[in-house]
Amino acid sequence: MTNSADQSWTHAGHGLPSSEPSLNTTAIATGLQLPAGFAAIAGDPELGPAITTNLARVEKKLREAIANSDPLADATSRHLVEAGGKRIRPLLTLLCAHLGDASRPAVVQAAVVVELTHLATLYHDDVMDSAPFRRGAPTAHEVWGNSVAVLTGDLIFARASILVSELGSRALGIQARTFERLCLGQLHETVGPRPDEDPVEHYLSVIADKTGSLVAASGQLGAIFSGADEAYEPMLVEYGEKVGVAFQLADDVIDVTGVKVKSGKSPGTDLREGVPTLPVLLLRKKAEAGDASAVELLKLIDGDLSSDEALAAAVAGLREHPVTAESWVVARAWADEAIAALAPLPEGVVKTSLSNFALAVVDRAS
Repeated sequence: MTNSADQSWTHAGHGLPSSEPSLNTTAIATGLQLPAGFAAIAGDPELGPAITTNLARVEKKLREAIANSDPLADATSRHLVEAGGKRIRPLLTLLCAHLGDASRPAVVQAAVVVELTHLATLYHDDVMDSAPFRRGAPTAHEVWGNSVAVLTGDLIFARASILVSELGSRALGIQARTFERLCLGQLHETVGPRPDEDPVEHYLSVIADKTGSLVAASGQLGAIFSGADEAYEPMLVEYGEKVGVAFQLADDVIDVTGVKVKSGKSPGTDLREGVPTLPVLLLRKKAEAGDASAVELLKLIDGDLSSDEALAAAVAGLREHPVTAESWVVARAWADEAIAALAPLPEGVVKTSLSNFALAVVDRAS
């Protein structure tokens, strides 16, 4: 980490810690709700403690990075961090770092950068989507209004930019290109597909930009700052892109299956808000092809879903329609491709955990 002469940002409460925290790694791991696909990490006597300890450091540094002497900025910035989360992206950074020397301090800083970037996008996404809840808590725009929520997202991304600049020009380039894709994904989702563009291909492109890009960057940064073999980077980038798409596809299908998810998002939210997801896009294709059941179900989905009863009926109808099963097939295909991208990696807990995570991502139907 550089000791720049320009330390004006420290007046907002960002001075570096004088010592490492006393860490209860078991409590940290439990609190962060490690995904089931990473069970192999906990069972490894060396990798398990190393990763949970670094996750604890990431959590501490996240709070340092968002702390602010301005009471409003401090409260709004802490809002989502303190709401919790699985920390999947920093976990991937830390895990992929074990392909090299994971003890390097820059690895933890890179993990903090990817999570701060993710958090910044959530503030913006929630405003764009008018989402009332995030991680079981009211969204920032519900508490402080749209303008404050957007500015908080900007502030958090600025903090991520400060940290990534200390990691050097290559990391800064990866961060900049990733954020560009995040913005383009949101833009393309907002305006929808062009008249000559296939809606399903447009949808897949959007989630590759909005989700896959940052997941890919997470693994890549872990490899770079651990000094891992450069040959691993393209494999991890491809894996991250594909597993990110699989993850979002699964989330979208879960929304229309009627399964309550831990984020606090109620089943059918996407249907009620008119958000295009794969099951509905496939349903529209079938309706255009003359499928009578699809035509009837679309009448319900495109109708007034403001009442809980109407929404429940739409969710139930879509859950039972073949397009939902077809959507799971598509999600699993992306997960399989993610796993295939890992084939050249050396055998071991890192490769096994990445593969198991990809499988776990698309095994959330119940």
